[in-house]
Amino acid sequence: MKLFFSKYHGAGNDFIIIDNRKKVFAPLNDREQSLIASLCHRRYGIGADGLILIEKDASADFMMHYFNSDGRTGSLCGNGSRCAAAFAYHTIFPGRQQMRFNAVDGIHEALVITPHPSRPFVSVTLNPAKKPVNIAPDNYFVNTGSPHLVRFVRNLDSVDVVNLGRQIRHAREWAPEGINVNFVEDRGNNTLSVRTYERGVEDETLSCGTGVTAAAIAAWSHHHQDPQLTDYITLTSGGKLEVSFQSPDNHLDTFSNVRLKGPVQFVFSGELDIEALKQAITTSDEPDEQ
Repeated sequence: MKLFFSKYHGAGNDFIIIDNRKKVFAPLNDREQSLIASLCHRRYGIGADGLILIEKDASADFMMHYFNSDGRTGSLCGNGSRCAAAFAYHTIFPGRQQMRFNAVDGIHEALVITPHPSRPFVSVTLNPAKKPVNIAPDNYFVNTGSPHLVRFVRNLDSVDVVNLGRQIRHAREWAPEGINVNFVEDRGNNTLSVRTYERGVEDETLSCGTGVTAAAIAAWSHHHQDPQLTDYITLTSGGKLEVSFQSPDNHLDTFSNVRLKGPVQFVFSGELDIEALKQAITTSDEPDEQ
């Protein structure tokens, strides 16, 4: 059986995307999770930070089912959502600039702001976020569909993101699921530099959509608390992303109209022999003969 796929990235955060409306991957089991991990492997597979299945949904235009590169179901992925919308714009609903999709945390809206055959500019809504919790000086917990720790630092380039991020991600207070870790330097003029250690990928990624959103919301709470300063530019290793939101009023404790915006790049498409891949995984799992 042939498996057709496309690869996209949003600010360097890259994904394998598959039209799964015919349930090629259903039901998902341990063997297929091993397959997903193999496909995402950067030496032995296609290589990606995660895999996205586009599926039918009764309440929206499509369902986005996201998996981390370890093959396990992930929480909401912001850049993955933007890439999924671009994929749908290119292949499932050609030319449709507005669409609704379902994800693990509910319904979202997507807008292809600038149509382009390979590099559209895409905006997605995120669900309302609670006010950040100041858990320590310069440290905030924010949930933007995925849980994030935001730590403000003075010299971002000097931070050992991988080792320090891994230590925080596996800390006892975040067990058993762990947490994503964002190190943020405020550049002024509502501009932030952000580096993220992502759980599930277990490494620093070139960008993280829900992470930069968490960073912007935490920055508003940490530095400004000005209702007018709610549009942020976030600079990541993979590129620039924009975050906007409506700040809470006196009667609410949530940020609403949260949007993540930025370019999406189509990388390439291809096909795989899915049964041959499954057989290869089965063979690799068998013990060596003595």
